[in-house]
Amino acid sequence: MDAITLGEILIDFIPGKEEASYVRNPGGGPANAAVAMAKNGLDVAMYTRMGNDDFGRFLSKTMKEYGVKILTPELTDEAVTTMAFVTLYPGGERTFTFARKPGADMLLSKDDIRDEDIRNTRLVHGSSFSMSAGPEVEATKYFLKRAHELGKLVAFDINYRNVVWNDDKQACADAVKGILPYVDLLKISDEEVDMIGGPENILNTMKEYDIAVVVETLGSKGARAYFNGESVMVEGRKAKAVDATGCGDAFWGGFLASLLNQGVSSTADITKDILKTAITYGNVGGWCCVQVKGGMSALPTKAQIEEVLAKEAGN
Repeated sequence: MDAITLGEILIDFIPGKEEASYVRNPGGGPANAAVAMAKNGLDVAMYTRMGNDDFGRFLSKTMKEYGVKILTPELTDEAVTTMAFVTLYPGGERTFTFARKPGADMLLSKDDIRDEDIRNTRLVHGSSFSMSAGPEVEATKYFLKRAHELGKLVAFDINYRNVVWNDDKQACADAVKGILPYVDLLKISDEEVDMIGGPENILNTMKEYDIAVVVETLGSKGARAYFNGESVMVEGRKAKAVDATGCGDAFWGGFLASLLNQGVSSTADITKDILKTAITYGNVGGWCCVQVKGGMSALPTKAQIEEVLAKEAGN
């Protein structure tokens, strides 16, 4: 197996009945990242808990169609897929409603995670979608800690969601810092950079926690990777976005897929050239995603990304 990803599924689903709102096709950070890696030629599995509800059934079916294996018990009656109902108002303001079936327990536990699965993979990936306050923080930490102990490449995507942490950013930051000792590749963006002390503290954080690479996504400006005390910048591609849903996950999935496709299986394999190729590949993946509506279906394939790169090389 090339990669395993882990995460509770938290969705921004906007009903679309009001003039100020719209419908976002569902995917979810860890699921989108897994699908993006699978569509980029990797053998990918996922640890998650999904309920026997409409969205759980949709998610399970769709991930399988795109080549992602589910390693946890599927569609359990005791679990329901987590959803965040988000309404947009003029001026960009949002209201959040956190929705779960009353009494349902959909949280990953240590018992869900098997060492043999970790041993048989090259890279493990976690997302802070799986870090709402409670036992699942410990399951995420356990997963990444075991992967680290078993010598696997470990990637983590800080992806803060206010609806999970009820605006307690310090609690979220503390949970992130509890995981960082086991992380090799870290993705940050926007306000998430504050979880590690701000952009000016990135290099100090890398040194403190022995993180090999930090990738900072910068929206339309592109992305920057920090490595060996230097930074590698890839400029963004200008485009009229049709739908930005999943573009960050498309970037991250493409970036991780590129690293593995270039033969990286440990931090010792990473060079500046390999990193620049991967960040370029991921950046094109994110750019491809915003050209098309459709959630998971909009996540680009390896062939689509390479077509763009070939055209740019020809110019």
